[in-house]
Amino acid sequence: MAFSLFSTKNRIINLVINDHSIRFLELKQESPPAPQRWLERFLPPGIITDGKIVDFDSLSSILEECIDDWKIRRRSIRFIVPDPLVIIRKVTIPADVQEDEIKGYLYLELGSSIHLPFEEPVFDYFSLNDNGKTKELLLFAAPEQNVMEYVDLLNRLKLNPVAADISPLSLYRLYHKLDRAAVDEVLFTVQFDLTGVNLCIFDETVPLVMRHFSLSFDIDQWEVSRDTLGLMVCKFNGEPEELVVQFEDIFREINKLLDFYRYSQGNNEKQDITKFLLNGDHPMVMAIYDEMKERYDIPVDLITIDNETKSKHMSIPSNLFLPLGLALKEVQ
Repeated sequence: MAFSLFSTKNRIINLVINDHSIRFLELKQESPPAPQRWLERFLPPGIITDGKIVDFDSLSSILEECIDDWKIRRRSIRFIVPDPLVIIRKVTIPADVQEDEIKGYLYLELGSSIHLPFEEPVFDYFSLNDNGKTKELLLFAAPEQNVMEYVDLLNRLKLNPVAADISPLSLYRLYHKLDRAAVDEVLFTVQFDLTGVNLCIFDETVPLVMRHFSLSFDIDQWEVSRDTLGLMVCKFNGEPEELVVQFEDIFREINKLLDFYRYSQGNNEKQDITKFLLNGDHPMVMAIYDEMKERYDIPVDLITIDNETKSKHMSIPSNLFLPLGLALKEVQ
């Protein structure tokens, strides 16, 4: 997915900005995927909330420091559109709309026959089925104003945005590149991060439905430090029961999405969910993994990358898998 806002450049930096962090990764090689370097910076609460920039000046100052420290000024940038901003929706259009006319048709129908919870979206689409009378499309959309705030900020700091992506596609791209995908697979991805959880169901390579849920985050209950590699280490110092309540809420949402997918299939000969794929930067992600294995009959998988060297300096932290998947995106 690309939001068609950009031109193509070389030597691309891959940037992931969310409510609690800024991460960058530069790719060394694609096969097997290997990063050349990566770094991250913790974002204090209140600068970005639910994917929307709240404190533009603070974010600009922090990002400028990162650009100088990481030596990436004037580089081309891919970035992830924050999960809370993105909507994936199936839409149906007349079959006689030609391929080169689809985008214009969608522009005309947005707000009339196609309704989104925001005005003036930036969007892309993926063609699904054509029965001769209608065409079914998968629409990816986000509010243009919020996306352009990131683009304008990057441009102001002398970076060159060339492509935008969404997190489930970046994660799946890495999963597929590592030859982990199976034929006729229905994959349920769970991106479990410190301040939010993103759920997405893939029918083979197509993300059919996505749901995002924010997690409450009280900075006073967390200790944030850096490890020897300069990466974030977050330790929860509050009452464990508070995290348990959060996790139970998310498991309920996982169950709701499972039920929704099964109901939407009706009597179709589609498979049920064949696998969970768990990833994320939450410090309890392995406990979440164990709990999912206990609760569900569906296999639960984690992305792993085997390194030829055992040096810890060459290992790739799991919270960098998302920008690594982004790095595998082709810029058109």
